[in-house]
Amino acid sequence: MSLMKEFKAFAMRGNVVDMAVGIIIGGAFGKIVASFVNDILMPPIGMLIGGVDFKELQYVLRDDVVNAAGEVVTKGATILYGNFIQTTIDFIIIAFAVFMMIKAMVNMKKKEVEKPAEPAPIIPTKDQELLAEIRDLLKKE
Repeated sequence: MSLMKEFKAFAMRGNVVDMAVGIIIGGAFGKIVASFVNDILMPPIGMLIGGVDFKELQYVLRDDVVNAAGEVVTKGATILYGNFIQTTIDFIIIAFAVFMMIKAMVNMKKKEVEKPAEPAPIIPTKDQELLAEIRDLLKKE
């Protein structure tokens, strides 16, 4: 039973929960970037370079071997460099977005540090309160 308690304490620790949230949001962000690259960015680029769809860019090393019935007997080998180009562009966009986010966080942190902190109110000790009372009494005399 103590193993379960230890696991629960570990899983509910703030860092683990924060990491899980970051992974989930990162996965969703990756899908958004992939959609942006595949659906918005790559079609105009493909059109500019002659109507090429990057997903179709490949280098065939060996064609499929097909029998008389039209069934693939031996699978061919291809290098899908178009998919690699799209994945590289995805990475560059994600890296740039993370860079900008970290840069914004650093700037916000600098502004917090630059603000002078208000001094905490000084709470007198019992001795100081007694001395202040004595001082006030002496002033009255």
